[in-house]
Amino acid sequence: MMRERIEEKLRTAFSPVHLDVHDESYRHNVPAGAESHFKVVIVSDSFVNQRFLQRHRAIYGQLTEELAGSVHALALHTYTVKEWESLQDTVPASPGCRGTGTLA
Repeated sequence: MMRERIEEKLRTAFSPVHLDVHDESYRHNVPAGAESHFKVVIVSDSFVNQRFLQRHRAIYGQLTEELAGSVHALALHTYTVKEWESLQDTVPASPGCRGTGTLA
């Protein structure tokens, strides 16, 4: 499954202390089982002294094959351990898909 593939690549590359990969495809107008829309919450000190753009580029670099294939959307929430602790484990909700009105 795509979710497991993404998790494995990110664990290997970033040694995160926290990683959640959510398949949000069901919230979009795609065929059942499409595995095309994902939300990633990753906490790693690999991101210390990196701006969000650098963090995202590093993740995109690890997921080149997936993004060139079936993955259409990737919402990234990247944090250092210190940033994560200050958030008290809260992550912004994903916006609703255009046309579905679904929020979560």
